[in-house]
Amino acid sequence: MASAAEQLAANLNFGAFQKATELHKRIGFTLLALIIYRLGTYIPIPGIDPIAFSQAFEGQASGILGMFNMFSGGAVERMAIFALNVMPYISASIIVQLLGAVYPPWEKLRKEGGEAGRKTLNQYTRYLTVVLAVFQSFGIAMGLSASQGLVQDPGPFFIATTVVTLTGGTMFLMWLGEQITSRGVGNGISLIIFAGIIAVLPRGIWQMFSMTRTGALSGVGMLLIMGIAIAVVIAIVFMERSQRRLLVQYPKRQQGNRMVGGDTSFLPLKINTAGVIPPIFASSLLLLPTTVMGFLATADLPPWAQWLPGTVGALQHGQPLFMVLYGALIIFFCFFYTSIVFNPDDTAENLRKYGGFLPGIRPGKRTAEYLDYVLTRLTVIGAAYITIVCLLPEALIGFYNAPFYLGGTSILIVVTVTMDTVTQIQSHLLAHQYEGLIKKSKLRGGRGRS
Repeated sequence: MASAAEQLAANLNFGAFQKATELHKRIGFTLLALIIYRLGTYIPIPGIDPIAFSQAFEGQASGILGMFNMFSGGAVERMAIFALNVMPYISASIIVQLLGAVYPPWEKLRKEGGEAGRKTLNQYTRYLTVVLAVFQSFGIAMGLSASQGLVQDPGPFFIATTVVTLTGGTMFLMWLGEQITSRGVGNGISLIIFAGIIAVLPRGIWQMFSMTRTGALSGVGMLLIMGIAIAVVIAIVFMERSQRRLLVQYPKRQQGNRMVGGDTSFLPLKINTAGVIPPIFASSLLLLPTTVMGFLATADLPPWAQWLPGTVGALQHGQPLFMVLYGALIIFFCFFYTSIVFNPDDTAENLRKYGGFLPGIRPGKRTAEYLDYVLTRLTVIGAAYITIVCLLPEALIGFYNAPFYLGGTSILIVVTVTMDTVTQIQSHLLAHQYEGLIKKSKLRGGRGRS
């Protein structure tokens, strides 16, 4: 017999969606916030010569700036107020989470602080976001000022206004993402990155067809890239829905004159517990230093800084050093973020507290060790899957010199965020239907008593 949740899920239809007015408001708010974000990517910072900057950007569009432009939804090529996007916030989140695992006071806040500790760490993340945004925007402003013809009136005033504008844009997007998470549907920060990638995706497809028409890309190469992109989408959907289900049993116990308990349930462990976080974190760490160096490398450099162009060139999209660092960071963050999201000791303690146990495994420490054993092996598979998904299309696209908007990272983010958002919409629909059933049962009960 199907459970109540399964029966509700089977009854989800368009009629149920029409009645969910609260969900309509959440979706409307999310769409409005994303429209505001997209409008901001077309407002340039003061003092920039748009034509000269566009010409300068085309020379580096295939490199790290092109990747940064993809995540920002085209804001970099227009040097808009949202050019930094949410990358400083993501970098700050990485640093705070790393320190939360090794710095004792923050580790105590994370593990024992509860909701108050989480809010404190979030506040630290916001402060650090401001520092990183100021640092990055200052480097960009200095690089723009040092480049000939990009700025109409270079000087201290331009640097100050650029720092304020870009930092303010990042802080606004951080606030907007938090509002989407609390008042809309889905994870706000992930949806902002998702909207940026979707906005530039049609241009990337059009560029690939144009390259095929002009002979810059062979027809076989285009079909190979498209075929791998479709295969990657299928692999992502399959792997993201895959899980290891551990059987959990609850012993029978006597309560009054009757026996209760004896139920069984499952503890689901996802193959990819970290989700889309590892490639986003890895991209952010690579973009943080190379963005500033990329601007400085176009300026007139003193002799002691002549190494900058070579370093930036080695970290360009599709280069061996970039691929190695990117893959290593993805694997690291898969294990690191999984250790933060899932704590085997806490899970084992919760199972013991409620009388649950894994068949053949003693409760307590042995259960925690077994959970860690299973989770580690699942994470190895998940890390390998994410690394292959992100690097294989990137390598092929780099080999064929095609636009990398169809790269593995962008496809992974788009598919994963879409699946998470759809899941949240279904959860809201289920909650709405469940509330409707409760109201109907109360009305029937009241009529029966009358």
